[in-house]
Amino acid sequence: MLAHILTATAYADPALQASCLPTGDSVIDMILNAGPMVKGVLSVLVGLSVACWSVIVVKFRLIRRANRESGEFMSLFRQRKNYAALYRDSEKLPDSHLAEIFRVGYAELSRVGKSLDTRNLLELSSNPEVLLENVERAIQGGMTAERQRMERFLPLLATTGSTAPFIGLFGTVWGIMTSFHEIGLRGAANLAVVAPGISEALIATAIGLLAAIPAVVGYNHFSTKVRGIENEMSHFAADYLNMLKRDLMRKGRQEEASQSQAAEHRFMVD
Repeated sequence: MLAHILTATAYADPALQASCLPTGDSVIDMILNAGPMVKGVLSVLVGLSVACWSVIVVKFRLIRRANRESGEFMSLFRQRKNYAALYRDSEKLPDSHLAEIFRVGYAELSRVGKSLDTRNLLELSSNPEVLLENVERAIQGGMTAERQRMERFLPLLATTGSTAPFIGLFGTVWGIMTSFHEIGLRGAANLAVVAPGISEALIATAIGLLAAIPAVVGYNHFSTKVRGIENEMSHFAADYLNMLKRDLMRKGRQEEASQSQAAEHRFMVD
């Protein structure tokens, strides 16, 4: 079969070969001379590639900004004088995932504290686990929201990385089908007939790989970064809850000592 094709190519009519040659030999010319189906496949792949690069750039800047602001927040957290001042300072770091966890926990602690009277608050200070359960649930919700914010649009990278090669392969198959169809119509199996369709097919495959490779690399990179951020939030949440527990217990002991001194003073006066 191969010998028949080579023989037909060698003895084909030169005029037929000249009429079938493409108008240009550059990649742009081959794309412009491609069929409607292959052009549609290429348009889809280019759109996916542009979308993926946009996600990569946005996520890179977001994670870099979040890590930088979280470092600044941890410096403020170690130097804190009181939680209220730290809360006000943390509002200047909107992209910090650690600052957001602190704000969520502090807001829940303030809300629960305002809803309790002084007696109940003193009782909870001696047994802070009940109060901290609400704070812990709020922090878990904040961690979930931050993880979703970091993972937003990452499924696009995963989808592109897994489907773009197959979309390009579809263009490849279509280009080969077009080539064989031209062979049947012209009744000649020569390179001038086969080459344009094969060129279209190979371009579709190449662009499919160009769209898929950065998407896969970006998805793996940012997935690793998000897992690191999630672990960092978990460690900070555990430390934060322990500090709140110690502060509440210390406050409870101070309040009990103050009440004891006041009662003793009233007894001595009476």
